[in-house]
Amino acid sequence: MPKAPASNAPPAEPASYEAALEELEQLVGRIESGQLPLDQMLAGYQRGATLLAFCRHRLDAVQDQIKVLDEGTLQPWTQE
Repeated sequence: MPKAPASNAPPAEPASYEAALEELEQLVGRIESGQLPLDQMLAGYQRGATLLAFCRHRLDAVQDQIKVLDEGTLQPWTQE
């Protein structure tokens, strides 16, 4: 059976933080399984780094919004 041609287009940006986190978790599971060929493992690692940067960027943006809402002062988190 012939292999599908490799696509040179970069993977699409995740639709949301949750989508990125889910894809990252699945990717880590596949990498940790040890069943991927080396080239797929490297591509997975690169995609994982991209997803991690996306998640960190989104978390930083949310933190900045919280600072604005709290008038520049972070409030201690209390669970009730």
